[in-house]
Amino acid sequence: MSYTAKILISMLLGIGLGSLINLFLLELSLINIALNLFDAVGEIFISSLKLMVVPLVFFSLVSGVAQIENSKELGSISFKAITFYLITTALAISTALFFANFFNPGDGVGLETSSTYSAPEAPSLKEVLINIIPTNPIQAMADGEMLQIIVFSILVGFAIKGMGTHSSGAANFFKSGNDLMLRLVEIIIMFAPLGIFCLLASIFSEIGFFIIYDLAGYFFLLSFVLIFHALITYGSILSFFRLNPFIFFKKLREVLLFAFSTSSSSATMPLTLKTVQEKFGVDKSVASFCIPLGATINMDGTAIMQGIATVFIAQAYGVDLQITDYLMVILTATLASIGTAGVPGVGLIMLAMVLQQVGLPVEGIALIIGVDRLLDMIRTAVNVSGDSMIACIISSTQGTLNKSKFFD
Repeated sequence: MSYTAKILISMLLGIGLGSLINLFLLELSLINIALNLFDAVGEIFISSLKLMVVPLVFFSLVSGVAQIENSKELGSISFKAITFYLITTALAISTALFFANFFNPGDGVGLETSSTYSAPEAPSLKEVLINIIPTNPIQAMADGEMLQIIVFSILVGFAIKGMGTHSSGAANFFKSGNDLMLRLVEIIIMFAPLGIFCLLASIFSEIGFFIIYDLAGYFFLLSFVLIFHALITYGSILSFFRLNPFIFFKKLREVLLFAFSTSSSSATMPLTLKTVQEKFGVDKSVASFCIPLGATINMDGTAIMQGIATVFIAQAYGVDLQITDYLMVILTATLASIGTAGVPGVGLIMLAMVLQQVGLPVEGIALIIGVDRLLDMIRTAVNVSGDSMIACIISSTQGTLNKSKFFD
């Protein structure tokens, strides 16, 4: 049985068992013991993946930067990555607003809520820029501050390049460290089917599968737009750069299933890095920069949620949005994808910012929060596919993509 089939079967079994428990067996004490076990195994699996993120990014990025012959190449990669991330995010939310206004998911809903949602305050752009530079790299690694880790890794990589003839020992050390981390990732991923089964069984035993009926219009519209953006928008961009989208998504299927199951771009990052280098032929220097940066600031799936949720909440409250409001939603959500990088609960924080910007009640988040856990799984898969797609494109434009490996 292929690895993809194992993951898919474990997903289906986990969702099915969790949904059955939610419907019929939740009160049994023996079932609760089993659920606690499932939850523990699932959390251990996620923790083991996150364990790999910081050392893998650090060793991979230092090694990649140290191998870049022309220092201007890193500037080119950085500029292209940030530009592509901003453009695809703006496209994502524009697509979401178009479909939301075409299908009107909130018309006639007439929902009222007394619930409130208080989002943590997002940092200002000034704070984000200042916080990019780590004052303590060890603390940054301990806290998982990815932007700070990226900056420190780049500086270490340039320092190794500046050592000249004495750099071989340090360069070999970081290359060996990168190889070691990739091997550890392979070992952990062997246990993925078990971890994914336990994780999904625990999640669906709490929320149940049939929660989608409460907000079916919103749920299915958002799911459709997320899939549309991944297949059509990303597919078109890949085709424009003469990269086959069918090959891309076929080789990415394990990463997508992984991202869907874990609902975490960070937890999926080790597998994403490994896949884009080994299956797509993306150069290490490009992959080690674009994937961690994308997992931090590239949130196309989340931006799509902002657009559809804003229109849904406006329609549910009977508020008419003007063209200036829609432009403000696009601008705010695009910039917020960077401004809220690294903040816990980033999706709902971004939505709270957008709602405040266009004068909608923030407590409207309570209308959709019930199904957000399910939709977050799809959003994460879209975010990860966007990171991988842009890494392939940038490597191709830099002339470093191994196309024989990509098209193999």
